[in-house]
Amino acid sequence: GVSADDLKTVAYEFTNHGKRAVADIHRGVSQHTNGFYNVYAWYTLNALIGNYDWAGGLVKATTYKADGTGAGQPFSIDTVYAKLAPFGTTIIRSEKYENSTLFMRDGYPARRNWYPLATDVYQEIAPSIGDAYPYPVKALFLYMGSPVYSLPAGHTNIETLSDPEKLPLFIAMDAFIGETSMYADYIFPDTMYLERWEFQGSHPNVAHKIQPLRNPAIDPLVPDVTVFGQQTPMSMEALLLGLAEALELPGFGENGFGEGQPFTHPDDLYIRMTANLAWGEKEDGSDSVPDADEEEIRIFTESRRHLRSSVFDLERWQAIAGDLWPKVVYVLNRGGRFQNYSGGYRETANGTQLGNRYGKLINIYQEKTYDTRNSMNGERLAGYARYIPSGMGLLGDLVSEQDAQDGFDLQLITYREIAQTKSRTASNYWLLGVLPENFVLMNVVDATARGLNDGDSVRIVSPTNLAGEWDLGNGHTVPMIGKIKAVQGIRPGVIAVSLGFGHWAYGSVPFTINGTTVPADERRGRGLHINAALRTDPHTPNTTLVDPVGGSAVFYDTMVRVEKV
Repeated sequence: GVSADDLKTVAYEFTNHGKRAVADIHRGVSQHTNGFYNVYAWYTLNALIGNYDWAGGLVKATTYKADGTGAGQPFSIDTVYAKLAPFGTTIIRSEKYENSTLFMRDGYPARRNWYPLATDVYQEIAPSIGDAYPYPVKALFLYMGSPVYSLPAGHTNIETLSDPEKLPLFIAMDAFIGETSMYADYIFPDTMYLERWEFQGSHPNVAHKIQPLRNPAIDPLVPDVTVFGQQTPMSMEALLLGLAEALELPGFGENGFGEGQPFTHPDDLYIRMTANLAWGEKEDGSDSVPDADEEEIRIFTESRRHLRSSVFDLERWQAIAGDLWPKVVYVLNRGGRFQNYSGGYRETANGTQLGNRYGKLINIYQEKTYDTRNSMNGERLAGYARYIPSGMGLLGDLVSEQDAQDGFDLQLITYREIAQTKSRTASNYWLLGVLPENFVLMNVVDATARGLNDGDSVRIVSPTNLAGEWDLGNGHTVPMIGKIKAVQGIRPGVIAVSLGFGHWAYGSVPFTINGTTVPADERRGRGLHINAALRTDPHTPNTTLVDPVGGSAVFYDTMVRVEKV
């Protein structure tokens, strides 16, 4: 349905500005069953006009190091003790299937897909544990994430997470009782973003070299615990240090970072990292940040006088940083380290290049990809960008096309509202005041044809969720019912529902803890959450549709129908 003239216009614009044009993509392009080759195609366009490393072209992320690997950096963050070497394959099978003993036993197709070109296939973790493939798991630690809520078809994780036969021990580190941590055997409270440290790194839309750095601005709303004889706020860091103390692990304790260099408190790590960041990455320290002067240090200290000593202890921080303390203050006062603007670009005889260049070979044809086989049929992967239909199952069946023929006549897509961007932003009541709930967006033509008006309630059903509900595995269900909003700005045949609403935990229902009932706040449960409607793969019905090469979970290839309630 796309106009050929529109394609010509876009192609003309893209190719008639030299290197000052870019195909910039993120997530939506990849979150289809053909996502890897979608991304490959767009990046091939960038290569064809030669825009890598040029102003106006494609940028790589460039981040200041804080881990001690920069030349001359004062603190090695890697423990001085020998590390345990990993062995075997990962639970998501990030190696070639043909190199495994399971291939010798099972051949093609594999029981579950293998991902030798991917490293982080989030949606595979719980289902793989449930299937005990490639091996059973005894314990799972979950930090910050909420796969039940966040993943397409995340409801399929519930069966594994709630079954002690499949997962004997489940420990979550969470600031809330969330849609996933509610199934944990133990929840260790964690800190929120204004209460903790974080080195965020960069993103490939930033041309300059940066390293944003967050440090506590308020006292954490959690109690202190004693670890290695010191008080520290209950948190993920406290849990890990506590385990290290109990297990007497090397690399922790009074000589954790080497003789006379303790690792007994989170500050021992984070102040060292900040000092490395402040020093720079040159042996002679010529790119170190300036020292903060006495007035700046005074402001820094006074501005933290409200923090308890387990969070900010001036003497402890100074002792860790040593002579670099004024530079540490300089970095923390500025929220990180940021390259001067002039360093982001450099003029050459041929035009303006990026100052932080990728500077490596760009392959339009990838030998590594061609040398990898599909674990379902043994065929080599294409080493170049190619067209593959979307909505395809692991065994090659066009499931979306078949679902449409079976009467599921609307394509469901998801998106994020700017006022509700994450699974945890429903606690922000200022945002909820702007947008208290989400809607089922539908083209006016589709709404009229179905006799639907704004505000009408509809249930969303899909081929793998005919009930149109979340089954929580505890005797409760949550219907996927929302209100219609008819608009012109969406393609006919498509409906869209934003994510971030429709909670059934996270404070939206009452919880009883140690005999005390925490009342519900119904504002957090308004709207609907439709991830349970997103289709699962026929070969692995406990997992969403997936891009078998890059491993992306698929948010956009599900056909559904709506039923008026």
